[in-house]
Amino acid sequence: MPAPAAEQARVNVPEWSVSELSAALKRTVEDNFGYVRVRGEISGYRGPHASGHCYFSLKDEGARIDAVIWKGVFGRIRFKPEEGLEVIATGRLTTYPGKSSYQIVIDRLEPAGVGALMALLEERKRKLAAEGLFDEARKQLLPWLPDVIGVVTSPTGAVIRDILHRLSDRFPRHVVVWPVRVQGEGSAEEVAAAIRGFNELPNVGELRRPIPRPDLLIVARGGGSIEDLWSFNEEIVVRAAADSMIPLISAVGHETDVTLIDFAADKRAPTPTAAAEMAVPVRSELIARIDGLARRSLACWSRGQDHRRTELRAAARALPSADALLAIPRQRLDACTDRLPRALRANAQIHHTALSRIAARLSPQLLRGQVERRRARFAAAAGLLAASLRHNAEAQRTRIARARDRLAVLMERGERALFTLLDRRTDRLERAAQLLAALSYHGVLARGFALVRGPEGQPLRTAAAVAAGMRLDIEFQDGHVGATAQTGATGRREPIAAQRPRPRRRSGSSNEGQGSLF
Repeated sequence: MPAPAAEQARVNVPEWSVSELSAALKRTVEDNFGYVRVRGEISGYRGPHASGHCYFSLKDEGARIDAVIWKGVFGRIRFKPEEGLEVIATGRLTTYPGKSSYQIVIDRLEPAGVGALMALLEERKRKLAAEGLFDEARKQLLPWLPDVIGVVTSPTGAVIRDILHRLSDRFPRHVVVWPVRVQGEGSAEEVAAAIRGFNELPNVGELRRPIPRPDLLIVARGGGSIEDLWSFNEEIVVRAAADSMIPLISAVGHETDVTLIDFAADKRAPTPTAAAEMAVPVRSELIARIDGLARRSLACWSRGQDHRRTELRAAARALPSADALLAIPRQRLDACTDRLPRALRANAQIHHTALSRIAARLSPQLLRGQVERRRARFAAAAGLLAASLRHNAEAQRTRIARARDRLAVLMERGERALFTLLDRRTDRLERAAQLLAALSYHGVLARGFALVRGPEGQPLRTAAAVAAGMRLDIEFQDGHVGATAQTGATGRREPIAAQRPRPRRRSGSSNEGQGSLF
């Protein structure tokens, strides 16, 4: 008997649908737990989903729980989830009926202590170093004396005052400050945007532009804890510093503080004041050095001149006299003068002998033969030239005839094209005249309306615009009439016509609209 009673009790238990049971469990979990803080290691994180939401798990040595970060929350949280990072998650505990599981909807995410931050920092450092962002080959040399210095820092802190004061003491330069937040939510994006913004300024105009392009950048911040300086460990800031085409000095924190931007920057300064000292030399020292170099240069020039003057005197003493240099050439000239008459007579005798030998070979018959052969050649060339001239003249006449025929064809085609163009333009002009006549207000006047103008000729569209005693001009189809308003807009009297000219009839045309433009 007890067995049937127990069986009957189980039969009387109310039935639940799966959805009802899942909803009841969801309410129970959410009501009993609400907001919780869970510490665990991130597992199974593969980045944001295509929808923008993030799905992963939190685990420890004995259990694991599913976690989700919605798209809107993911964009606001400061620390982004990374695989293997130990974090403290704050959120609401709920269930997911589709899998009959429970999960935490995270609203806030933070590393589990300084050790987790350092582990994350070392992991990120190894990752960026593997990409080559910290290589020495990427580093640029700092300009020796920049004209414009860009400073990325907070405009209200003591850092910018220390930098400006140090620059004014050493060598005053033009400073452009890009104000940013140096800690807190969104500070990393502002610092990266400032670095990229300075690099995108055009490199023209220099100081005459409203915002000149800096020759050197200083990213500065005062000291603080690792959490305060964490914005300068973000990848977006490190990549912006590594991509900067302008040489960049990192001056974040004190000498013992190390951030990832220090490795990507072209130069690291232990303090913001030291960054200002690296940026410019000392002006007084430069002036003293230039003065010293000028004195040394002048003394060196003087010694060089004295040395060259001494060498010139020694060389002048070693040179022989003019008489000694010209003695041998004089003797040679005298000897040549003695031999010249004999050489002239011998040369004349040689040429006379050669001329006599050539004259003996010449005769009148030989000359006549040469002349006849030349005359025959000239006659043949003249015949060829005459034939060529006749052929050329015939070819030119043929070309002229062809060109005349072509010109006649072109003239005929041009005449037809001209008449066609004139017909088209005439049609367009007539259509434009008809459109002008249709749109003109004279057509409205022809239907019995009138146009009222004020004393200055402006059209009056309402009765409120007419005042008592106002001079009016009323235009009808056939003329103008002057009038004076007796009352204003509230009066009952009509304007009295001051002058009403007799209508004039147009002769020779029955068109009542606007006449032809021609």
